[in-house]
Amino acid sequence: MNNYELILILNPDLSTKFDNFHKKLEKTLNDLNIKLNKLENIGRRQLAYSILNHNKGHYAILQIEGPAESALELESKLKYDTSVIRHLLLKVDSPSIEDSLLLLESSETKKVSQEEEQSQEKLKTTPEESNTAFDSSAKEELKDGK
Repeated sequence: MNNYELILILNPDLSTKFDNFHKKLEKTLNDLNIKLNKLENIGRRQLAYSILNHNKGHYAILQIEGPAESALELESKLKYDTSVIRHLLLKVDSPSIEDSLLLLESSETKKVSQEEEQSQEKLKTTPEESNTAFDSSAKEELKDGK
């Protein structure tokens, strides 16, 4: 059995329907006697250049194991699948146990954006709070004689 790494760029409209695509892909892999070892669902990302009028794509990285004939057949099926914008099937000597850099980068970006949203929410004040702050500063200025 050979080890492979499959990188998929999917139609960005599939981001909400990735589970359906995943089930369909798992069925195809089982039919071809290919074992899915690991799936990394990266999510939507900006493409470096437009592909088929898409500026974004949904990325997924799979580590699979199976015979060479099945890998060739899988590649031909992916070639004609309309939901797949690009694919790359690489034969690897040994599968990587660690998460991919792309997954780590995307999860780090999500954390940063969530932290920014939380800090923006803290900075927002209601009109009543801002009026109260203005009133207190105005009262202090009147006391000081300014």
